Amino acid sequence: MDAVPRPLDPVPSIKFKLGVVMVVSTTAALMFFWYQIGWLPPRTAVTAVLIALVASQVLAHGMTRPLREMTSAATAMARGDYDRRVRATARDEVGRLATAFNRMAGDLAAADQQRRDLIANVSHELRTPITALRAVLENVVDGVTEPDSATMRTALAQTERLGLLVTELLDLSRIDAGAHRLDREVFEIGPLLAEVVAEAEVMTSGIRFTTTVRPPEATVFADRGRLHQVVVNLLDNAARHGPPGGEVRLVAELSGDDLVIEVHDEGPGIAPEDRDRVFERFTRGERAGGGGTGLGLAIARWVVDLHGGTIAAMGSHIRITLPAR
Repeated sequence: MDAVPRPLDPVPSIKFKLGVVMVVSTTAALMFFWYQIGWLPPRTAVTAVLIALVASQVLAHGMTRPLREMTSAATAMARGDYDRRVRATARDEVGRLATAFNRMAGDLAAADQQRRDLIANVSHELRTPITALRAVLENVVDGVTEPDSATMRTALAQTERLGLLVTELLDLSRIDAGAHRLDREVFEIGPLLAEVVAEAEVMTSGIRFTTTVRPPEATVFADRGRLHQVVVNLLDNAARHGPPGGEVRLVAELSGDDLVIEVHDEGPGIAPEDRDRVFERFTRGERAGGGGTGLGLAIARWVVDLHGGTIAAMGSHIRITLPAR
């Protein structure tokens, strides 16, 4: 701990502290002057001390104003108002503190807005499948519809949608908690892509999937489970944004020491201004189509970043670059 004495800590005002400093320093200077050349007239000494005290208070008013503003802004932030900012024009420690305070206030405002957006989006995403599932079950219970295979498939689809949202929210919590353990190994990419496409064909009707791997024995150095999750999310995104009966092309190709994976769809493509935003949470861009939770691409970027790779939206396709070995 800091053992340097701080005798002015009990004083509640910085302006008063500065006044005490000025009075003490002026008195010490006068005492030294008296010791060297003799005593000054009392009126002169008192006048010097008063001038020093007034000057310190005038200068201290501008010096301490950012601190008063920060106190007021912090009180407002405690009530949930994150819009207050402090004027940060000084170049001293107080000015740097004001700059840091403004940056912190902006970060807190962004975090609060993300929290509100998360609650609103999760509520919306949960309400849609729950409402559909409830309608199906109510119709079955009331005898309006028979519990045949088609009705049960509808209920199952809504249940799977709920399960997907819960899984993605769990992944989201791992991202926020900083959990990033990877079990990486070198393996051929072809069998993994074939497995993912087989799953996508079962889950998606009316969409054709084609896979190209160049060379066929191409490998990647990655966590097999996490990479499987990324490709699943990309295929689901492409299937939802392509036209009914369209084609989704999955291409993997070695490029030097990297493996490039691209997922192409036949949709309208992602607008240039949305190509970075689509990787944010609960953001879908302006492409046609519906469904999805808006978390798949955010999770994909998280996994790719953990692998030291890159992911980018390139119009109507998304490109991933990962270390091949």
